Amino acid sequence: MKNKKFEGNIIIGIDIDNVISNFNDELFREFLDHDKSLRNTGIINNDAYITRGMFDWSKEELDDFYYSNIERIAMNLKVIDKAPETIKRLRDNGYEIYIISGRDNGEYSDPYKMTSEWLGKYGIEYDKLILTDAYNSDEKAKICIQNDISIMIDDSTKVCRETKSNGIETLLMDTPYNRQVNDFNRVYNWDEIYDFIVNYKKEKVNVILDTDTYNECDDQFALAYMLKSQDVFNVEAITIAPFKNWRSDNTEDSGIDLSYNEAKKVCEFCNVNSDNLIFKGSTDYIKNGYSERNDAVNKIIEIALKNEQTYILGIGAITNIALAIKYEPKIIDRIKVIWLGGHTLLCDNNLHEANFKDIDATRIVFESKVDLTIIPCKGVASNLYTTKYELNSIINGKSELCNFLYDNFEKFVEETNRTRWPIWDIAVIAYMINRSWFNTFETSCPNINDDTSYEVNNNSHKVKFVNWLNVDEIYRDLFKKLGE
Repeated sequence: MKNKKFEGNIIIGIDIDNVISNFNDELFREFLDHDKSLRNTGIINNDAYITRGMFDWSKEELDDFYYSNIERIAMNLKVIDKAPETIKRLRDNGYEIYIISGRDNGEYSDPYKMTSEWLGKYGIEYDKLILTDAYNSDEKAKICIQNDISIMIDDSTKVCRETKSNGIETLLMDTPYNRQVNDFNRVYNWDEIYDFIVNYKKEKVNVILDTDTYNECDDQFALAYMLKSQDVFNVEAITIAPFKNWRSDNTEDSGIDLSYNEAKKVCEFCNVNSDNLIFKGSTDYIKNGYSERNDAVNKIIEIALKNEQTYILGIGAITNIALAIKYEPKIIDRIKVIWLGGHTLLCDNNLHEANFKDIDATRIVFESKVDLTIIPCKGVASNLYTTKYELNSIINGKSELCNFLYDNFEKFVEETNRTRWPIWDIAVIAYMINRSWFNTFETSCPNINDDTSYEVNNNSHKVKFVNWLNVDEIYRDLFKKLGE
């Protein structure tokens, strides 16, 4: 078994007993109390584990007490100091928390219900609860691999040995019964766990930003946001997507040049060398008969074939991505596409949505079975409304970059006779930075009708739609980074 590379947010696997709960303490107390009702011999071997020779009980006496009381004991466990608040803090910082417990071992009548109720009782937040068989020591390692766990925290030396041998970063929670082993990263409390995780070196995510930078006033923010988050991203390329509106003199060709120059300008403000980074893309839509292998399409293919995994962040018409898939289908299994485009499934159609204009390109991507996450405009990204007054008070005057972004936004809203406008495209960047700011759901990939409406079905491959985003957290992070 081989551990997969980190993709997106770091996922933390956490055992329950002796990591979140005080299992050993409670079990020891219960055994001491029950021993008094037997022979009151007390502890005969301080070095033994509670159920393995610490008391002078026969196997029948031990089994009878243990199996008759273990469910009651488990339901009444307390939490280890600082566990709930530290787990919440980790989730708030963007880490995904998978609770992985060995309670599916035949000792509990309904282990999942019992465990979820106990976690809820103490307000322990998590993204997924997975139960395994504690008597199968390699099962947790398999679960960690299947779920892309980056760090596993457990008190069992057998589990830790299996996870570590499969390339998973492993933390052994200290107990008196595992101190004979010293070949793991040993932690003694949740402060130490937190410090280890936040200092754990994240592997940067390979990304290509596909952008129609000059289309409105939001791509500039998204590009700057990405370039200001290079602790998260390994920016492989910026590819220029086509757009057509009053700003491009009604031709996609001139829009490409305008967007190319705009992207270079943002890179300069961010002190990023744009040589061999920005690539001009399609000068028209596939729906109009365009099918050329341009610089952007070639670069997407080159990068996708080079890397084990590349995220393509689409914040424009999806033409370049569709052509790359068309000309080199091998990249389908090597890329993940996060696309801001179309509207929610609740809308009647996707007419007038700029990124949906190349309907043929959209169909190619949807039908390709590529790993696809869609952030709809109306109903989701549209919640990212702001005003020139807000931007003036928060970012204007902070730096040349901030001044440029503010001036560009002010000019756009004045030219379009608006007082407020959503900076839609930052949603895609924020999604890659912190998934906890978003709610998503999986659904069968919808068909796209000729009138641009979605036709929902139940027999296609799965795609993911975002249906909610945390506006406050996204803007807080954006403004913080722009101001740095």
